[in-house]
Amino acid sequence: MIIKDVMTKNPVCVEENTPITEAKQLMLKNGFGKLPVLNSSKKLVGIITKNDIAKASPSEATTLDMYEISYLLSKLTCGKCMTKKVLTVSENEVVEEAARLMIDNEIGCVPVVENDVVVGIVTESDLFQLFTNMFGARYKGVRANFYMQDKPGQLAGFAAKVAEAKGNVIAIVTRESEKQGTRRVTVKATDISIDSMKSILAESNAEIIDIRVI
Repeated sequence: MIIKDVMTKNPVCVEENTPITEAKQLMLKNGFGKLPVLNSSKKLVGIITKNDIAKASPSEATTLDMYEISYLLSKLTCGKCMTKKVLTVSENEVVEEAARLMIDNEIGCVPVVENDVVVGIVTESDLFQLFTNMFGARYKGVRANFYMQDKPGQLAGFAAKVAEAKGNVIAIVTRESEKQGTRRVTVKATDISIDSMKSILAESNAEIIDIRVI
């Protein structure tokens, strides 16, 4: 799966000269935590976040009155308060690259740029939505988590047995296992009973970690 399949297209952006008060209102209105910042040529130059705005705002201990605070904030622009170092991805990059960038750099989003134009943004919410879909969380069925031998044909044989039992595998995810020579597998299947799934896993020499109907 690639970035353009999961990104939020045509994201709301602000310009360098946009007051941070306006950016804050856009965030509150749309439920955003961050906004790409563009220059006059519509090229990405930064990201403004709720945290950036909070840092630029007077503290609660200030002796300024509300009118003075409002005046000062109206003079602060996104260009002065934004985070200038911005990591980006291409819409044809794989999704896991965006996830890796976000985890490794402890950031909550990655703008998607093509030919110097912001065409989308990948956020934590986009990745959570993908995660939900990958595990078939919106469908009721048998969910099994198990160890399976890391050999060619093991998963194919398992899936064939589920099909023979008239079951339908709607999600399958594998990852590295703490047990040498195995993969840790999570499967979600519909139209099959939990007892039938247990029997198939036993026939496939899989070690069940957890199995339930959800």
